[in-house]
Amino acid sequence: MEQIIHPLAIGDVLLENNLILAPMAGVSDIAFRPLCRQKGAGMTCMEMVSAKALSYRNRNTKELLKVEEGERPVSLQLFGSEPELMGQVAAELRDGPFDVLDLNMGCPVPKVVGNGEGSALMKDPLLAGRIVEAMVKNAGRPVTVKIRAGFDEDHKNAPEIAHIAQECGVAAVAVHGRTREQYYSGHADWEIIRKVKEKVSIPVLGNGDLVDGPSVERMAKETGCDGFLVGRAAQGDPWIFKRIHTYFETGEVGEKPAPSEMMDMMLLHARRLIEEKGEHIGVREMRKHAAWYTTGYKNSAALRKEINNATDFETVEALFRRWAEKS
Repeated sequence: MEQIIHPLAIGDVLLENNLILAPMAGVSDIAFRPLCRQKGAGMTCMEMVSAKALSYRNRNTKELLKVEEGERPVSLQLFGSEPELMGQVAAELRDGPFDVLDLNMGCPVPKVVGNGEGSALMKDPLLAGRIVEAMVKNAGRPVTVKIRAGFDEDHKNAPEIAHIAQECGVAAVAVHGRTREQYYSGHADWEIIRKVKEKVSIPVLGNGDLVDGPSVERMAKETGCDGFLVGRAAQGDPWIFKRIHTYFETGEVGEKPAPSEMMDMMLLHARRLIEEKGEHIGVREMRKHAAWYTTGYKNSAALRKEINNATDFETVEALFRRWAEKS
């Protein structure tokens, strides 16, 4: 088998490797993405952004568009259900500081699906095709789509949707091997990723249940996919990309970092959040990240309990340092 971790071209954008941080609302923001790039992700995906909110010039939404030059290449993911609007927003974003424009056809959240957006688009292949066409025509950069296996177990139409997307000009398709009805439960169906790969000639990116080097290796062998989106396993663990690289270089799965290194990363992450969002919001957002970072470590339960009462960086720093000393 050819080398599993390798450079990957998405249209005219060349990634130094094919390990990608998946788009995750409330996670893959400007504070976190560069940490994953530093640890070996070939590209990162931004949080999904509402095309409608962008068209309304929503200030909070515009904050989601910020990118650090050093973190590129990055992919911006839009969600929406109106072809004309999606094309218009794609055109307005032409000068944006990102490299790839992605259409979200996978979000399972009821509010999004109820509006006919996200994974609801998989129920309407013709509409999905019209949206993709409008985005490709106006984006001025590679357009990709992220889909699920299907809307439910009886309608696993990912190969059909991927083929339509390819015919409409997308540069790559990412496939999460779960249906919308599964949300994030159960096991991802990698067989559907293989079927998509057999159906299209553009790069196929596999997503779902990738947690380490061996799981990436298994997905590559079972599906033949061209790249790998790492999602929830990267929460609180930007080192996962480094460990995957190490696995393919040495055969060693590797271990999570020592508490002292973990503390340094958590402090860096907290500072970045506060710098971007202010102390009030930054400290509160860091609470969930701290829980993810310290899962499986000694004294993590006590830290989680205490940090939920923290309101300033000074307290957060003291808690992190005390945790590292005890763990």
